[in-house]
Amino acid sequence: MSCYSVLKEKGLRVTLQRRLILDYIHDNKDHITAESIINHVHSKFPQVNKSTIYRTLDLLEKNDCVFKSKSQDKTIYHHAEEGHHHHLVCNRCGKTFDYDEDVLLPVKKKLEKTLGFQINLNHLIMNGLCKECRNLK
Repeated sequence: MSCYSVLKEKGLRVTLQRRLILDYIHDNKDHITAESIINHVHSKFPQVNKSTIYRTLDLLEKNDCVFKSKSQDKTIYHHAEEGHHHHLVCNRCGKTFDYDEDVLLPVKKKLEKTLGFQINLNHLIMNGLCKECRNLK
C-alpha cells in the first residue's frame, strides 16, 4: 500500500510538504539523510520550517512508510516499500554491504525462545572491517 493511501486511510492530510518529502524518499533508492530531504524541500519551498520536515519524517516512520536508522552518526531514511534489510559498514573504508533480514532470523528466534524478548530488527546497521581492510593490517 502506498504511503499516500496509508496517510489518507488514517485520516491524515497529504499536504504539499508531505508530498514533496514522500516523492523524494520514493524516488531515491539510496538511504538519505534528513539534511538532504530538508535541502530538497527548501530548494522548492524555502519557507518550509525544518521542524515541519522532522515532524513529517516522524509521522511517516510511525505509520511504517519509512524506516529510520543511524549510520556513522547520521540519521538515514529509506522507503518502507524497499523492505527490511540490514547493512554492514566498514569502519575503515566506509563501504556498505546490504544483506537480507533472514540472516539474523536465528538470533531473533533464539532471543525470543530463551529470554522471551521480542527484538525489532527492521533495519539494522552493524560496523566492522571488510575483508579488504582486514587484509591491510
